[in-house]
Amino acid sequence: MNVIYIDTSDGSLRICIVEDGRLVEYFKDDMQSQGILGNVYRGRVENVLQGMEAAFVDIGIGKNAYLHIKDALEKDHLDLKDKPSIDDIITRGEDIIVQVIKEPLGNKGPKVTRHISIPGRYMVLTPFSSRVNISNKIKDISESSRLKELGKMIMKDEMGMIFRTVSENTEAELLKGEYEQLYKLYKIIEQEKNYLPTPKLIYSELDLLSQIIRDYYKYPNTEIVVNDRSIQNKLYNNKDLSQYDMEGKIIFDPDFNMDYNMNIQIDMKEALARRVQLKSGGFIVIDETEALTAIDVNTGKYVGNFTLEDTVLRTNIEAAAEIARQLRLRDIGGIIIVDFIDMKSHSDMEIVVEKLISSFKGDRNKPIVVDVTKLGLVEVVRKKNRPTLDNKVSITCPTCGGKGKIRKNEA
Repeated sequence: MNVIYIDTSDGSLRICIVEDGRLVEYFKDDMQSQGILGNVYRGRVENVLQGMEAAFVDIGIGKNAYLHIKDALEKDHLDLKDKPSIDDIITRGEDIIVQVIKEPLGNKGPKVTRHISIPGRYMVLTPFSSRVNISNKIKDISESSRLKELGKMIMKDEMGMIFRTVSENTEAELLKGEYEQLYKLYKIIEQEKNYLPTPKLIYSELDLLSQIIRDYYKYPNTEIVVNDRSIQNKLYNNKDLSQYDMEGKIIFDPDFNMDYNMNIQIDMKEALARRVQLKSGGFIVIDETEALTAIDVNTGKYVGNFTLEDTVLRTNIEAAAEIARQLRLRDIGGIIIVDFIDMKSHSDMEIVVEKLISSFKGDRNKPIVVDVTKLGLVEVVRKKNRPTLDNKVSITCPTCGGKGKIRKNEA
C-alpha cells in the first residue's frame, strides 16, 4: 500500500509520497508562490541569438525565458531534414505562445517551448505530434493495441496523445471524453495568441495538491493521510478531482505531523546527507555539482559470507536500488556518473545495471542509463525540471560557501 501524506502544520503545504514504507518523493508549496512548470504564457521575444541558436522571451516573471531552436520550430518544420536557423522562424519583438518545461534554477531563467502539451488523468495531449504513444509500463500487448487503435479513431486535427499508465483497461468513452476536454482547452489557448496584453499567463497548471492526486493516486492501492480538514474537504469537493474514486481512501489524522514522523524524518535526514548507509554495511557517497552528480559505492563494513566477487556483487545490487530511490527523492537531474565497486565479471556488471534500470521504473522523470564506460563508470541522465531537494530546504553556508570545510590553523 502506498501513502500520500499531506501536512499543513507549519503554514505551508508539504506532501510526502511513501512507497513500500520508504519515502520516495517530497514536495513543498508555501501557498503564496505557485510553481510555473507547465504554465502557458503569451510572451514577447526580447532577443534572438543566432550564435546560440536560441531566443530569450519575456513571459512576465522577472527573468527572461530561454527558448532553444528545437523548441521553437513550428509543426510543419519538425520533420524537415534541413532545419531553418533561429532567426528564420522567430524575430525580436514577436509575440508567441510558450510553455514552461523547466523552472528557474539559481540565476537561470525558465526554459520554454512552443510545443504545447496538456496533461490529463489518462493521457497527455500532444498537438505538435500526430503519434499515438503508449506508456512503457503498459505491458499487455493486446491492451496497447486497443489504446493505439482508439487513439487513431478519436484524434482530431492530427493532434496526438500519450496514454498514461492509468489508462490501462479504462473504458473507451472515458478516454474519448478526456481527449475532447483537452482538445477544447488547447483550442482556447490557441485563440489567446490574438489577444493582448503581452506578456500574460494563458493557462495555469493544476495546483500542487491536484497535480499530486492526478499523478500519484492509484485506486485502490493508495491511501491519503491529511491533518487539515479544509484539505480533506477540497479533495472531496474539487471538481477537478471528482473523477478519482477516493471514497474511504482519505484518512483525517489531526495529530499527524511530518516533523514528528520517525520514518519520514529518517529518510529526509538521509536524503540531505552526503553519505547514505546501506543495510548490509556498505554505503554510497553522493556529490552534487553544477555540471553533474557523482555517486561512489563502497563496501564499508560489509565483508560478505562467500567470495570477494559475491560480496562486491551484493553490495552493488543493493546500492543500485538505493541510488534510484535517492535520485528520485533528491530530485537530482542532468548528468549522473555512478562508480560502482569494480567487478571482474562482465555478467555481474550486467546484473547490476539491470537492477538499476528496473529500480528506475517508478520514477516519473524517466532516468536513462546511457552507457557503461571502459573504466566501469555508469552514465545516467535524468530529466531536470525543478530545483533539487537540497536547494528547496537548505541555503548555502555563508562561511564556507558550500564547501563544508574550514582551513587548518597552519594554513
